[in-house]
Amino acid sequence: MSDLSTFLELLLNGVSMGSVYALIALGFVVIFRATEVVNFAHASLLLAGGYVIASLHDDIGFWPAVGVGIAAAAVVGAAVEFLVMRRYRGRDHSVLAIVTIGVDILLTTELTRRLGTDVLAMGDPWGDAVLTVGGVSVAHTRIAAFAAAALLITAFLLTFRYTSWGVAMRAAAESSETAALMGVRLGRVSLGAWAVAGGLAAVAALFLTVFPTPGLERATSLAALKAFPAAILGGLDSTTGALVGGLIVGVTESLAAGYQSELAFMGRGLGDLAPYLVMTVILLLRPSGLFGTKELARV
Repeated sequence: MSDLSTFLELLLNGVSMGSVYALIALGFVVIFRATEVVNFAHASLLLAGGYVIASLHDDIGFWPAVGVGIAAAAVVGAAVEFLVMRRYRGRDHSVLAIVTIGVDILLTTELTRRLGTDVLAMGDPWGDAVLTVGGVSVAHTRIAAFAAAALLITAFLLTFRYTSWGVAMRAAAESSETAALMGVRLGRVSLGAWAVAGGLAAVAALFLTVFPTPGLERATSLAALKAFPAAILGGLDSTTGALVGGLIVGVTESLAAGYQSELAFMGRGLGDLAPYLVMTVILLLRPSGLFGTKELARV
């Protein structure tokens, strides 16, 4: 394989995985815009959606299982907001972020107990099929991941811009107190944000656990940690930033892992570390992220 073919293959796979990371990062951004809370329970939502799909696909078929998994993750997200987060409304945002850490520990512990040491197949229809064009090979699962992410992200952006829920969320993000005075029901906005984030996480879980990965396992939830730099470097209050950040993280990870041998002087595991290095560099140059809103204050 030529150097150009290798680069193009790594780039295409990076863009595909980046689009999946963008789905996860978008979940972080949606909740932050609605509540100004950083949701550290996102990893458990991802694991919950993937677990439901993996558990049901043999009984009801792959596509129905995907639908149920998305719905289940959305319900879990909404339940966390309604049963836990709403009880702490009005508290300092750092306190709420700590609460999400506790929620994540509880949910992840239960899900990993159920998984044990098993690796669950997702039952997807693509298998290990690979498309090869001009010496460049891309797995069908990567193509499906990119197509699904593009469709969902487009649908979300249209909903965010043209529906009453989207308008309410934008108003809440601009000023929650003013939005409440204007009749926006912040509870509904927050509930919807958690549900949407859960659904997006379930789709991401599917494409993180199909070929070439072996399946759903206990460590799958750690993928959310790779998407967190995407949300941060793009700007936690920017949907555009989540998309760009996801692509940057995916491409950076793919290229760093692909050229690991040439970069051996930097140590092993560079592919896992590279997204955090990029995040650090960008935040040093732009503390609010690439598309984040700068906070201005008069003294």
